[in-house]
Amino acid sequence: MMNPQGSGRAEILPTHTAALFQAAVRRAAALLRAGEVVALPTETVYGLAANAWDPAAVAKIFAVKDRPAHNPVIVHVADLAMARACAREWPAAAEALAREFWPGPLTLVLRREARIPDAVTAGGDTVGLRWPSHPIMQAVIRECGFPLAAPSANPANAISPTNARHVWESLGGRIRLVVDGGQSQVGLESTVVDLAGGGVARVLRPGMITEAALRRVVPATFGLEAARTADAGAGGAPLRSPGQLARHYSPQARLELRSWVDEADLRAQLAAAGISLGTVHVLAHTVVPLGAGFGAVSVIPHDAEAYARALYGELHQCDAGGAAWIVVEAVPESDEWRAIADRLKRAATRI
Repeated sequence: MMNPQGSGRAEILPTHTAALFQAAVRRAAALLRAGEVVALPTETVYGLAANAWDPAAVAKIFAVKDRPAHNPVIVHVADLAMARACAREWPAAAEALAREFWPGPLTLVLRREARIPDAVTAGGDTVGLRWPSHPIMQAVIRECGFPLAAPSANPANAISPTNARHVWESLGGRIRLVVDGGQSQVGLESTVVDLAGGGVARVLRPGMITEAALRRVVPATFGLEAARTADAGAGGAPLRSPGQLARHYSPQARLELRSWVDEADLRAQLAAAGISLGTVHVLAHTVVPLGAGFGAVSVIPHDAEAYARALYGELHQCDAGGAAWIVVEAVPESDEWRAIADRLKRAATRI
């Protein structure tokens, strides 16, 4: 058991031995049964979990995160039977996609079962369901015997956490427990596919399961089309999925996406914008500045999966290092990079 700053802050429970794993699972389940919220690891990002059947417990998620009520949360399950119990309808496409990609970073939006509280769905008629692959999340759900509502374990619109320390630093004074399951291995939130649209599947939020991969599983007659999300949630209307707000996943520093041919070009661009080099942290993957005069320069691998695993950690590090500006080298325009481009675009939005 670890409590880095003493009383009044969340416990961080390690899980690196079988005994510690079981102790953490039992402790988390006990708190969740009592209606508390707990931070748990998943393969995508860390989640802030509560009993999905309990409206009062789910309301605590929104209070801890300062999350707007019109932004729904995903329900996490530990098997197909639990998923079907949460949905009023289970179409053939849901069965096909679940059997191909679950457990894993895919969320299916379906007509909700009546037992799902309005707080989970923002009052809408659909619910996002996911069977995560992280063994700790699976074990806690099985120990509880009920599904867990769990958005990312960070303040609303801030950078998602990919390790226990990220959670503790942002929410450690608001919750009682963080279970440390190591570094998230996907690093970006799940792909969200809406299957409640009357025969046409829509990608509501891109993730590391790409549209091309989805198309290989879903019959051609079913189709897939990207959702328009620029005005999602306008006027406080319920969203069908998280991750649709124009501004999201944002660091404290101002983030900009830029392309440059060499370091001299980048320096000239920043000078023209009146940005002092010493306030800038650069995240590059191909054209890497040497670093003299910049606040910091980091290199992220030019590989989509490795980039996704590293991105949020790098953004957290930039904020911790006092960056005023984070300049990110624009990423390729291809299906495998679509989720990364989506997160960067939302992180760069200022509204």
